Amino acid sequence: MSTPPTTGKIIQWNLLSTLLTKLLLRHFNKLVQEVSKMETPMALSDKINEWLEWDKNEKTRLEVKKLMSSGDNEKLQKLLMSRMEFGTAGLRGRMGPGYSQMNDLVIIQTSQGLASYLRSCNDKSTKQGVVIGFDGRHNSRRFAELSAIAFLQKDIPVYLYSHLCPTPFVPFAVDLFGCAAGVMVTASHNPKDDNGYKVYWGNGAQIISPHDKNIQASILNNLAPWAKAWDTNFLEKHADLQDPLPKVMKEYYSILSENVLDRHCNESSSTKIVYTAMHGVGYTYMVEAFKVAGFKPFVSVKEQQDPDPEFSTVDFPNPEEGQSALDLALQTADREGCSLILANDPDSDRLAAAEQGPGGEWHVFSGNELGALLGWWMLHSYRKKNPTADLSNAYMLASTVSSKLLRSMGKKEGFNFIETLTGFKWMGNKSRELESQGHTVLFAYEEAIGFMCGTSVVDKDGISAAVRVAELIAYLDQEGSTLLKKLNDIYTEYGYHISLNSYYLCYEPPTIKRLFDQLRTIGGKTNSYPDSILDGKYKVVSVRDLTTGYDTSQPGNKAILPVSRSSQMITFEFENGLVATLRTSGTEPKIKYYTELCASPQQQDKEKLHKILREMVDAICTEFLKPEAFGLKARPT
Repeated sequence: MSTPPTTGKIIQWNLLSTLLTKLLLRHFNKLVQEVSKMETPMALSDKINEWLEWDKNEKTRLEVKKLMSSGDNEKLQKLLMSRMEFGTAGLRGRMGPGYSQMNDLVIIQTSQGLASYLRSCNDKSTKQGVVIGFDGRHNSRRFAELSAIAFLQKDIPVYLYSHLCPTPFVPFAVDLFGCAAGVMVTASHNPKDDNGYKVYWGNGAQIISPHDKNIQASILNNLAPWAKAWDTNFLEKHADLQDPLPKVMKEYYSILSENVLDRHCNESSSTKIVYTAMHGVGYTYMVEAFKVAGFKPFVSVKEQQDPDPEFSTVDFPNPEEGQSALDLALQTADREGCSLILANDPDSDRLAAAEQGPGGEWHVFSGNELGALLGWWMLHSYRKKNPTADLSNAYMLASTVSSKLLRSMGKKEGFNFIETLTGFKWMGNKSRELESQGHTVLFAYEEAIGFMCGTSVVDKDGISAAVRVAELIAYLDQEGSTLLKKLNDIYTEYGYHISLNSYYLCYEPPTIKRLFDQLRTIGGKTNSYPDSILDGKYKVVSVRDLTTGYDTSQPGNKAILPVSRSSQMITFEFENGLVATLRTSGTEPKIKYYTELCASPQQQDKEKLHKILREMVDAICTEFLKPEAFGLKARPT
C-alpha cells in the first residue's frame, strides 16, 4: 500500500505543473506570433504585386519599390492593406501611393465604380453624360482626365472643363446640361498635399445615402483597370467629349446679372473692395462676376491672385481661419485705402468678408454673421422684386450647427425655416425637394462660410455670394450705413444671436470615441449626459445625440434628424438659451464645438451676453471635452 503524498510534495507538484503549463502556453503563443508574422507579409506581398501590376504611374510605383527595398512593411501595410472609403463627401485625403491615399490608380478605380453604378441605376446615363471639373491643385487636371476615360469607356458622354473652374460650376453644369452626375476634383481648403473627388447627382446636389454605399460597392467590383484606363490619348478628339465652359460662362453670368437688384446702385457705390483668390481658381471668375453685376473693378491681392498648388503665402489656404489667413488681404486693403475685403477659398465655393471700422480696425465676419446679413439681403431683394409674393411659400435653410437667427427672422417675417444636418449635401437635396413641391428657396447657409443664394446652384457658391455681399454694401452706402451697423440692426430687431466656435485637434479615432462615449454615459448609465456646467450654474434642458438617435426634446426621446453612427455629434441646449454642439469633422482630425447664445430682442446688453457666452464655452471645453485628460490640441492661433 503506497504512502499518501505529503502536503509539501503536493504543493511542489502543483508549482511544477503550473510552471510547465506557462512554458507550454508561452511557446504556443510564440509560435502563433511567428505564424502571424509569416502570414502578414504573404498577404502584403500579394497586395504589392497587385499594385505594381495595376499602377502605371512611375512616381508612385517607385515609392512603393523604395519601401520594399528598405523593408518598411509597416508603411506598406498602411498604404496597401486598407483603402479610402467612398462616402457622402466622396474622397478626400493625402496624395501618395497606395489604396489609402489619393493617386492615379485610386481615381481610376473610383471612376470605374461610379461609371458602372450609373449604368446600372440610370438607363439614360449614356445620353445624359457627366460633368467633370478640377481645381488648381497638384494632379487635379490629370485626375479629371483619368476620370473622363473611365466614363467614356462605359459609353457615358463627358463634359470635361478645359480649364480649372470653381466647384459650383460643376453642379450648375449638371443642371444646365441635364447630366446624370458630376465630379469635381478638389480638396477645397485642405493643405497642399491633399486632393479629393466630390460627386454630384442628377439633381445638381451632392450625393447622399444610399448612393455613397452603392458607389463604394461598385468600386470594389471594378478594381482592375479597364483596357484604356491609362491611355490619355483616348481623350483626343473623342466624339463624346465636350468642353462645357463656354456655355456655362454664358448662362451662369446671365443668371447672376438677372438677379442684380439695382444696377445703378452697384455702379455708383463708393466702397473700394479688395479680393483674394487665396491661390485658387477664383480671380478670373470674380472679375467677370463684378463686371456683369455693374461694380467697379476690385483691387486684387496680387501675391494670391494666380493658382498656386503650393499655397506659398498661407499655412492654411482657408479664409475661415480668419485674420491669420487674410494677412495679405488686410495689408493690401490698408495700402490701397479699401474698406471691404472679400475672400474665396481655393475652389471658390466659400466666402469670407471683413470690413474696416471708422477707427481703422478690421472686423472679420464669422459665417453666422455673414449668414444673417445675406439672409436679410435675400429676403429684402425678394420682396422688392415680388412685392405681392406670399412669404408662407418661401424657405430659408441652415445646418444644425449654424445660428438660429434665420429661425427668429422667419417667425417675425412669415417665411419658413428648416434646419438640416451639417453639410450642403443635406441643404441642397432638401432645396430640390422643396422646389419639386412648388416652394421657393431664398437662401441656405452653414457657419463654415458656405452660402447658397437662390437655387441656380444647389450647393455653396462663393462667386454669387460675393456679388450679393457687394450688392448689400452698395445699398448700405446709400443708406449711410455699413455691414457691421446693419448686423447690429438685425440683432436689435430679431434678438442677439452671438456665437463662439472653434475646434481641438485629435489624431487618434479611439480617443475621440472614448471622449464621446463618456459624455453619453455619465455614471456608467446609457443615455446619461451632463445636466449642467459650473456646479449647476447653467442647466441643460435638452440633449440631442445624432450618433445614437437619442433626443430628449422629442416624443419617445427619438431624434427627427437623420442619425449617423459613423460620426460623433451631440447638441446641448441650456436653460438660458445657449445651444452647444460638439461634433467630429468628416474630413479633418478635428473635434469641433459650435455655441450660440440666442437672446430675445429685449436683451440688449451685448457686453453682458458676450461675457456669459465666454464663461459657458470655457466651462463646456473644460468639463465636457477635457482637453488635458484626452490629450487634445487647441486650434492653432
